[in-house]
Amino acid sequence: MLRKIGFLALLALGAACAHQTATPQPAERRYTMMLGANRAGTQVTHVEGSRFKIDFEFNDRGRGPKTTTDLLLNDRRLPAQERTTGVDYFKGPVDETFAQEGTTARWHNKAEDGKRIGTDAFYVSMFGPPEETALLANALLSSPNHHLPLLPAGEASIEKVSELSVAGKQIIDYAISGLSFTPFDIWLEPDGTFFGSVSAWSTILREGYDSAAKPMLEAQDAAAQRRMEQLTARLTHKPPRGSIVIRNATLFDSVNAALVPSTTIVIQGDRIAAVGPTATAPDGATVIDATGKTVLPGLWDMHQHLSPNDGLLNIAAGVTTVRDMANDIDFLMNLKKRFSDGSQIGPRIIAAGFMDGPGPYAGPTKVLVNSEEEIRAAIDRYQKLGYEQIKVYSSMRPELVPFITRYAHENGLRVSGHIPAFMLAEQAVRDGYNEIQHMNMLFLNFMPDVQDTRTPARFTAVAERGADLDLQSPQVRAFIDLLKSRSIVIDPTLGVFEGLFTDRPGTVSSVFAEIADRFPAQIRRGFLTGGLPVPEGKDARYRAAFTRMLAFTKLLHDSGVQIVAGTDGLAGFQLPHELELYVDAGIPAPAVLQLATLGAARVMKHDNELGSIDVGKLADLIIIDGDPTTDIHALRRVTSVIKDGLLFDPREIESAIGMAGR
Repeated sequence: MLRKIGFLALLALGAACAHQTATPQPAERRYTMMLGANRAGTQVTHVEGSRFKIDFEFNDRGRGPKTTTDLLLNDRRLPAQERTTGVDYFKGPVDETFAQEGTTARWHNKAEDGKRIGTDAFYVSMFGPPEETALLANALLSSPNHHLPLLPAGEASIEKVSELSVAGKQIIDYAISGLSFTPFDIWLEPDGTFFGSVSAWSTILREGYDSAAKPMLEAQDAAAQRRMEQLTARLTHKPPRGSIVIRNATLFDSVNAALVPSTTIVIQGDRIAAVGPTATAPDGATVIDATGKTVLPGLWDMHQHLSPNDGLLNIAAGVTTVRDMANDIDFLMNLKKRFSDGSQIGPRIIAAGFMDGPGPYAGPTKVLVNSEEEIRAAIDRYQKLGYEQIKVYSSMRPELVPFITRYAHENGLRVSGHIPAFMLAEQAVRDGYNEIQHMNMLFLNFMPDVQDTRTPARFTAVAERGADLDLQSPQVRAFIDLLKSRSIVIDPTLGVFEGLFTDRPGTVSSVFAEIADRFPAQIRRGFLTGGLPVPEGKDARYRAAFTRMLAFTKLLHDSGVQIVAGTDGLAGFQLPHELELYVDAGIPAPAVLQLATLGAARVMKHDNELGSIDVGKLADLIIIDGDPTTDIHALRRVTSVIKDGLLFDPREIESAIGMAGR
């Protein structure tokens, strides 16, 4: 959920237009935005000299911005005045301003109130439209060395990547660095007009050129893969003799959720060859002294939506296996192959096949089904491609759920997801669900009047009323008994709701507060935007609702209901905080580490190969500076990551993606 919100915010920064020539631009340019297979929004750009008026909006399952931007450039092609008004992704009010007066720049939005003197820099707005970065590209291409400082912070650069001819039009792919962890691709016409920006998740293109998206994405991905292969060669350390020995380690035994001191671990190839106090090291092995450190199995994030950068982020944070809970099929299968064959750094991928019903709130997927025949075809395809699970979404007709679960189970696939609108969690469980995503779906089981949960009501109703849920009531106890009797797994994604319910504009998100200063400047700004708009007088209720979510999570654990740790957010670096929240809820840290390693492997039936550090298992493990069984925050201090017997240094990876040192 939030991971894709962040990407859409980046899209609003990343669509750009190159250096303008004397060729006049049309008075009006129109763009179409797609999410998955669904037309989701538009951008309309009006240009008169150096003045721009841009209307931008899209609908993402009832969420999405609607803004108007008025912008004036100075003679250096930098913003002189800018104002954006409207509503943001969560429909909160937007009134953002920027003005350059002489040598003084001032800006204001709901998260920032800034001033800078004496620097020719480009202001990157927090809520501006895709067209805005077109102006950034203009300024970059006309600046010395194609570099510019950014306001409020950071620096950007641009380089040409490739050219294409699509639908009778010549277009150019440029990559802008400085807006994210890795370069962001934009496509321009020869006269510098913005043509489009594409990804597997979302696309914005000149109106009438939908057919261009596929060749653009293929060319863009080829260039990105070349960059990734260079990084992979530099950041992957293969032991010269194929062996690694870790000495003097404190081993986390994930079977018993206990520490074993003074342990030696021997890795040969991609397997664990020996574990014990006196294990013998092969000649020429790479030796790591783990004195004062804890060695754990690689962490599992059971709820991600992978994007191209996420392999690096996951490995840097010690996440060696992820379950992707919805993605473009072609993109995900290609990414899984590259991670598996070592041509790109990344975790093991377990794929869940996403499906939803058609309609105005359909999820961003090409797999929209509305009949048993369509469901059968979709499940058959997912099963053939090696998917292990089906994820059902909010617009699915409830009467189709029993067929989905029955046919998926017949084909060896688990079923989980959101609870479809006009359905309760209890009914989904009785109809065959194996797992439920998101803690709000459990709360909504006790709010039967909130029926159309395709809309943001699935967040706001829980935020306003969640604190009133009596966790000791007979209804809650009966529901938990049902979950336990059916062996239902819960993927609570608590960090998502902490951000939605408790983050406030201008304050660094609690999810990232501990490490925010290590992120690139423009990523760091995204941690200031706040969560859901909070109606006047309801701040305390929103915070109390999240506190009740923590209590519900603890109750589930104490009652014997299986929990898995998923983030649905920023890859890699959000998982430690998710686990910290479980400890905050009252679950002992050793049990939390167990559920994020062996527990997840058992749920997905991969525990014969992964999840614990045992002889014969795959060599996926991490080394932590400290003891996370007594201080869960130690998970932030990963010093080494081993996946498939290959060694990675998190500091090297972080440096390569623009993160500051620890």
